[in-house]
Amino acid sequence: MSGDEQTFEQAQAELEQIVQRLEQGQASLDEALALWERGEQLYAFCRERLDSAQGKVEELARRVEQSRPEPQT
Repeated sequence: MSGDEQTFEQAQAELEQIVQRLEQGQASLDEALALWERGEQLYAFCRERLDSAQGKVEELARRVEQSRPEPQT
């Protein structure tokens, strides 16, 4: 991971700040558009990270299930 790569938590926090700024309604039109665009980028980044994490969890769950011994009858 490079030093300038953003973590999920950092992206989420920045996205929350953007939402707050937009909800306050005090940004100029140009600033609001720039914030909206950045928010879209952050949302896509977070969605990608969550989808990736979900895939890993599902794969790990399959491995655990496959490694369980068969029940004795």
